[in-house]
Amino acid sequence: MKMVRSASGRLLSALLLAALAAGATAAEKKKKVTFTDPAKAGPDFAAQGEYVGQIDTGSGEVKFGVQIIASGDGKFHGVGYPGGLPGEGGNQQEKLEGDGQMKDGVPTFDVGEGRKATIKDGVLTISEADGTVIAKLKKVERKSPTLGAKPPKGAVVLFDGTSPEEFQGGRMTEDGLLMEGVTSKKKFGSFTIHLELRTPFMPAARGQGRGNSGFYAQGRYEVQILDSFGLAGKSNECGGIYGVSDPTVNMCLPPLAWQTYDVDFTAAEYRDGKKVKNARMTVRHNGVVVQKDVEVPRTTTGAPVKEGPEPGPVYLQNHGCPVRFRNIWVVPTRGKTQ
Repeated sequence: MKMVRSASGRLLSALLLAALAAGATAAEKKKKVTFTDPAKAGPDFAAQGEYVGQIDTGSGEVKFGVQIIASGDGKFHGVGYPGGLPGEGGNQQEKLEGDGQMKDGVPTFDVGEGRKATIKDGVLTISEADGTVIAKLKKVERKSPTLGAKPPKGAVVLFDGTSPEEFQGGRMTEDGLLMEGVTSKKKFGSFTIHLELRTPFMPAARGQGRGNSGFYAQGRYEVQILDSFGLAGKSNECGGIYGVSDPTVNMCLPPLAWQTYDVDFTAAEYRDGKKVKNARMTVRHNGVVVQKDVEVPRTTTGAPVKEGPEPGPVYLQNHGCPVRFRNIWVVPTRGKTQ
């Protein structure tokens, strides 16, 4: 028997489809909510960050660090490190994790066995089920020891906040920051580079959609840039050589904090048109060596320049996120600069 849909049935279907489409659009918009100004980022951003102090284990006090990640809509994820924060003695293999949410304006976490953690006035307090306080961790704002590093004699200054003219497609914000998606006009062989970067606050975004960019040496080999604050530290996260090598420690600071890359890059060597030595990289992320003389056997994903013996540019990837840069300079160490 042939079924005929009534006019009312067709109308109901149309309304349902419209509602689903509207819901999907709203969800997509939420994911794209992005903050580049800390003053406008809201209470979730204010709670997010790093906390450190002593915790009473029952058999003595030990140093403990916690990273609080804002996940959007008053939700949070917490990562605790016995020994302190990453890069300062924190044990990333024995870390503790848990989720929390805003309750009456206070981020609150269930940390197991009846224990509770709350954040108020820059202090993360952990209490036993009976209310006994076992830890008060204070919020800290770590800064890279190489922030503001001045270019030495012989350095090529690519960006100092006055003009983006050293980059093809160079664009600046009103407050003098370099925008993503640019390629240096000069090309380099082996070099050391200093650059300062800031990822945006995108609380509802996840994974590769959260503060994504990348620094490509010679336009060929990428050191990933990502808001990977509190994550595991993989090759597709901040400090990773994309698809090649995980960072030895995840030194990513919270979004909207200024961070540094100091990279020693040794170009691949060629003889008679044939590669005889792979490129190598040492990467310092916020002053900590996270890649030590790592061999890079091939160009990495998304590289705009094919592997070869010629010098290549500094490329800062546009991945659809407003990552910002400042204080970029290069010291050539071997090979021609064009």
